[in-house]
Amino acid sequence: MPPHAIGKDVALALLIGLLAGLPGLAPWLVTGAQLPLQNLWGAEVLPQQMPLSLLPLSQYELTTLVALMTVGGAAAGLAVRLWSPARRRLVVWCAAGGVLAVQATATVQAFSVLDAGLAGGAMSGVYFAGLLAGVIAAIVAGLVALLLIAAKSRALTALGIGLIAVPFGSWVGEWAGNLAGAGNLSAPVLTLLRWLPAVLVGAALAWCGLRPARRAFVWLVNLAALWVVPALFISVNYVLGTRLPERDPQELALMIRQILTATLGPDGGAGPTVLLALAIALAGAAVGEFARRRRRR
Repeated sequence: MPPHAIGKDVALALLIGLLAGLPGLAPWLVTGAQLPLQNLWGAEVLPQQMPLSLLPLSQYELTTLVALMTVGGAAAGLAVRLWSPARRRLVVWCAAGGVLAVQATATVQAFSVLDAGLAGGAMSGVYFAGLLAGVIAAIVAGLVALLLIAAKSRALTALGIGLIAVPFGSWVGEWAGNLAGAGNLSAPVLTLLRWLPAVLVGAALAWCGLRPARRAFVWLVNLAALWVVPALFISVNYVLGTRLPERDPQELALMIRQILTATLGPDGGAGPTVLLALAIALAGAAVGEFARRRRRR
C-alpha cells in the first residue's frame, strides 16, 4: 500500500478507537459524572457536592467499571472486523491505541480527583490501590475483547462476543437504569436484560457454527462463561458491598465461597439462560448447515 493509504488507515483506526471508547463510558457520563459518595472521603459532603469524575470509582461499582471498559474495546473490535482492512494488524493496534487513549485519560482524571479527596491513612491507600488494580484489569479485559472480536477467525470473534456478553448486558442495564431512574425499570425491560446475554451468546455460536470440530471448544467456553461470569459479578457486588477493609480476610473468603456455591448451583438461576443460548445456537447452526447444503445442490 502507498504511504498515504497507510496513513489514512491509521488515522481512521485511531478515530474508530476514540469513538468506541467514548460510548463505552457514556452510561456513566450521561448521569452527570459526579464521583459516588466515598466511605473514606476526607470531608462530609452531599452527593451533589462530589467532584466531577470520568469514572464511577467506588467499591460498589466495580462490575460497572468492567462493563464500561470492555464494551468500549468490543465496539472498536467489531468496527475493525466489519471494515476488514488490508493491514489488519496495524489497524487493530491503532484502534486499540485510540480506545486506550480515552480510557487512560478517564482513569488519570478520576483517580486524581479521588486521591485529592480521600482522607489520609493506610485504609485509603489500600482502597485507592485496589480500585486502580480493578480498573487496570478492566482495561486489559477490554483490550482482549478488541483483539478477539477484530480477528479474521470466526471462532475467535465468537469467543470474544461470548466473553463480553454479560458485561454488555450490564452496560445496557446501566443505560436503562440511568434513563428510567433507579427502581423504575419495567418488568419487560428487566426480562430483556436478564435474557440479553444468552441471546447474544446463542447468536454468536450459531454464526460460528460447529465445523471444523475444534469450534466446539468455543461453544464450551462461551456457555461456561455465561454460567460463571454472572455468579462472579453477583459475588463481587455482594462482598465489596460489605465494606471490605473492615472485615476479616478469613470471613471474606468464606463469604465468597458460599456465594459462589449458591450462584453456581442448580438454584442459582444460570441454568435457563445457558439452555436458551444453547437452543439458539443449535437452531441457528442447523439452519446454516441446511442453507449450505442447498447451495451445493
